[in-house]
Order: sequence, then C-alpha cells, then structure tokens
Amino acid sequence: MLLHSSLFPLNPNTLCTSSHKTSTSIITPSNHPGGLEKTSNHEPKPSRFCPCGRRHFLEATATGLLSVSVPPANASDYKTVLNRVHPPRPDWYEEFYASVLNSDATRSYEAEIAAYKSQLFTNLRGKAKRILEIGIGTGPNLKYYANDADLEVFGMDPNVKMERYAQEAAEAAGLLPTNFKFIQAVGEAIPLSDASVDAVIGTLVLCSVANVDQTLQEVKRVLRPGGLYLFVEHVAAKDGTLLRFLQNILDPLQQTVADGCHLTRETGKKINEAGFSGVELSTAFLSNAAFVNPQVYGIASK
Repeated sequence: MLLHSSLFPLNPNTLCTSSHKTSTSIITPSNHPGGLEKTSNHEPKPSRFCPCGRRHFLEATATGLLSVSVPPANASDYKTVLNRVHPPRPDWYEEFYASVLNSDATRSYEAEIAAYKSQLFTNLRGKAKRILEIGIGTGPNLKYYANDADLEVFGMDPNVKMERYAQEAAEAAGLLPTNFKFIQAVGEAIPLSDASVDAVIGTLVLCSVANVDQTLQEVKRVLRPGGLYLFVEHVAAKDGTLLRFLQNILDPLQQTVADGCHLTRETGKKINEAGFSGVELSTAFLSNAAFVNPQVYGIASK
C-alpha cells in the first residue's frame, strides 16, 4: 500500500507485460462517460501518486449469513502467518493509517482511476455472487460492484481498524449488512476454503504483500473453476528511464512510510506467470500517481 505524493512530474516510457494468453494495451479514458479507449504509441502523462490499497484479511467467524466458512484446520495457521507477515502494531498507528486512506489524501487518485474501475468491475455482473476482496482497506471499490442484494462479500485486510470504514462503504453501496464480512488476514494465508468464491478483487495490494507468488497461489486456490481475479496494481517503470531510476532510490523509503509498499515490483509479470488459464492485462499512466507508475489492470481466469 502506499501514501501518495505530488512529486516528480515525469513522462516515462510505457511498460507492458505479455504472455501467450495475455493481451496488453495502453488505455485512456474516452470521451464517452465511463468509457475507455485503447490507443497505441500513447505518450504517458505525468504522474504523481498512488494510494495503495492493501493486502489481506481476518478469520471468517461464521456467525453471519455468508455460506463460505473458514476451514477449521487453517484457523491457527492463518493467524500465525498474519502475525508473522503483519506483526501487531499499536492501535494509534493502525487507526492513523486507516484514517489517512479514508481522507482526501487518496481521493484524487480514486477520481482518476474511476473510469478504469467502472469498466473493469462490469465483468462481475451476472458472473459472481460470492466475492472476496483482498486488501479491502476502507472499501473504495465496493461502490462499483456491491449494489446487488444477493451478493456475499468478504473484505480482507491485516489492519483491523479498516473494518469500520469498510463496513460503512458496504452499507453506502447498498450491500446488506448480513452479506458483508470483514476478515483480518494476509494474502499469503487466506482463511477460506478451496474453490469457495466466484471472484477475487485486489487493487494496489501486491505491492505490499510479503510474498507475491504465494498470495497469487492463494487467490487461485480460493477461486472456483472459471472464477475471475480482477486487479489494479502499480509496477516498476521500464529499465533505463528516469522514473525507474527514481523508483530504485525511493523504494526503501517507500517501504518504510507506506506500510511495506514496493515501487519496483514486476507485478504484471508475476500475474502472467502465476498459472491462470488466461490473463487480460492493460497498462495505464495516471497523472495523480507520480512515481507509482505505470499501473496494470485486468482480469485473470482460473
């Protein structure tokens, strides 16, 4: 996850990752409301900042109406991993970080990414009734997909202070309180059964997990056959660019001040290599994402 900044108005080269089943493109919002327009040889805009959504979630205490339960055998294991990957922080720190993510500090980024998210989340309509969002944070994505009374949503994050904000966002989106469950856990150990959800959502999460490969394997494990993984992630800029040079310098500081967020991860490549049956991946540069560019977004299928 990441705190944003208005530094470094750069104009880096474009980065696209691909595989035999991956489509890549640079996409910018079109003139049509909420629409996107694919272009080639597009010169990226300057970028300022990206508030990273974060990674993970807690035990699904099976008291609500949600029908996906926590496997008892995993109960102690996932808590052990949670405490190892995300050691307990003071309450004041966790609350401060949650309040920052729920403040104006992230709204410029969310406003710019809105067109991309609107298009991305339309792919859930009619295809997903049980959804897991890893790194749900304060719930900025819920308004795009949680307006169906029949949906069952698990929101996962290692910071338990996110729960209040995520619950408020779920209710504002129209999700029934009984159909939303907050889980404190990390992506490396998801406390849900195999093939138990129709879709997994993760936006600005893989930058801050301890183990990207393990998290992606967990995503695949909990997805049913044919299930979808929807993602938005920032990735390392192209080698040899000024932006990549700055990312290399700032990466240690970023990890310290932004709760483990890395600036130089090849996350698009990791998703391509995770063993999904198909990956559709596009690349964008955002003016409000500074050195947290480029960003990749798309859908992977199990």
